[in-house]
Amino acid sequence: MNRFYTLIAVLVAVGLGLLLFLMNRSSSPAIPVQVAVTAADTAGFQGYVLGSETAPVTITEYADYQCPACQSFEMVEFPYVKERLIQTGKVRFIYRDFPLDQPHRWARLAAHSAACASDQNKFWEQHEAIYRTQGEWSPSGDAGAIFRNLARQGGLDIAAYDECMRSLKYAGRIQASLDEGVRVGVNSTPSLRIGDRLYAGVQPYDKVKAVVDSLIAAGGTAPTP
Repeated sequence: MNRFYTLIAVLVAVGLGLLLFLMNRSSSPAIPVQVAVTAADTAGFQGYVLGSETAPVTITEYADYQCPACQSFEMVEFPYVKERLIQTGKVRFIYRDFPLDQPHRWARLAAHSAACASDQNKFWEQHEAIYRTQGEWSPSGDAGAIFRNLARQGGLDIAAYDECMRSLKYAGRIQASLDEGVRVGVNSTPSLRIGDRLYAGVQPYDKVKAVVDSLIAAGGTAPTP
C-alpha cells in the first residue's frame, strides 16, 4: 500500500508539473533569424513613413523595440520631432527595424507585431504602444500575448492580426531592414541617418533640429539609395 500511495503521489506531482508547464509555456511565435530575403519582401516597401514626400530632409531611424535607449528616443524626443519637424513639412521620417537578437529575444516579434498592425493601417499606434509598454513585455515569458492585447486595445481585427502573426509573413522584411542598416554602417540602436550621415545613440530634439535646419539652409538633402 505504501508503494501504491507513493506511485499516486508521483503521478500527481508529474501531472501538476505538466499543467504548470503548459500554463507558463510561451504562445509567442518564433520569428526566423537570418531568413532568406526575397524580392517580394521588399517590393514597394521603403520603411514606415511619416511626412511629406517633398520634405527637404529625410531622417531614417534604425531601432530595436526592446532597446531601452530606443524607447527613450521614442517617448521623450520623437514627439517634438513629429510635431515641429515632420508635421511642419521639414522632415520626411522613416522607421526601419534593426533588431539586436542578443540580448533582445523579443525584438523581432515586436517588429512583426507592428508590421501586422500596418496591414490594418495601425502601424504607428501599435509602434507607440509597444515602446510605451516595453517595461512590461521585455521581461515577460510571453511577449506575444501582450502585443496581442495591445492590438486588441488599439482596435485591430484580432482574427486578421492572429493570422498575420502565425504566417510570419514579415520575417523577410524585418531581415531586409536589418541588412540595409548594416550596409549603411549602423552598429547600434537607435541610429538616425539624417541626409547621408549617421548619428548613433539618443539624439536630443535640439540637435536633430539644428542638423535639419543646417541641411535646409544648404539646399536640403535626401538619402542616397
